[in-house]
Amino acid sequence: MDYEYERNGTCNLFAFLAPHLGWRHVKVTDRRTKVDFAYCMKELVDVHFPEADVIKLVMDNLNTHTIGALYEVFEPAEARRIAQKLEIHHTSKHGSWLNMVESELSVLVRQCLNRRLPNIETLKKEVLYLGRES
Repeated sequence: MDYEYERNGTCNLFAFLAPHLGWRHVKVTDRRTKVDFAYCMKELVDVHFPEADVIKLVMDNLNTHTIGALYEVFEPAEARRIAQKLEIHHTSKHGSWLNMVESELSVLVRQCLNRRLPNIETLKKEVLYLGRES
């Protein structure tokens, strides 16, 4: 018997946590681009926390995770409106500590990502289902 690995594709997971609220949201995207990041920030501000004056973000130092991404995607007034709601704190570039998002993704792996999924639609359904439980 022989087995040949067949890659079904790749995708990206944006994970958002508010531990003090018991809230977790995972957004599945085809890629990890500045455009994807900008739309996630808009969703965070307008959909998930529209009443918040300031949203404190702790995030990694990926080249796509910048306020400038908002200005590349949206009109200046809209980008500024979103940016003014965000207080960004980047994790250390060379830190060796395990952060909360990595812990949450580990849970997600144990709950549904520890097997091959046939397509991105299945992953989105799995993540949506798990999000209802958290």
